[in-house]
Amino acid sequence: MSSSWTDSQNKLFESALAIYDKDTPDRWHNVARAVGCGKTAEDVKRHYKWLKKDVRQIESGEVSQGSHSSSSGGSGSSSNSCGGNNGDKR
Repeated sequence: MSSSWTDSQNKLFESALAIYDKDTPDRWHNVARAVGCGKTAEDVKRHYKWLKKDVRQIESGEVSQGSHSSSSGGSGSSSNSCGGNNGDKR
């Protein structure tokens, strides 16, 4: 299981959610396949639930947008979509 999410994976995730809505059979398997990089249906479902909770907290004022840190990970621009470093050896 891969727990960190790159910016690229998040974009793929968002695009897949737009394609595979809640009525799509095997939604989470399809979303995981679209994201790739070893993400499983459980990974994407967990990520979705975490994001929904995070948005609810922001909207309710429990957490301000600029003051919380993401436990789902992230990456800088030097990472490829699967979290690697594009082969840079410095």
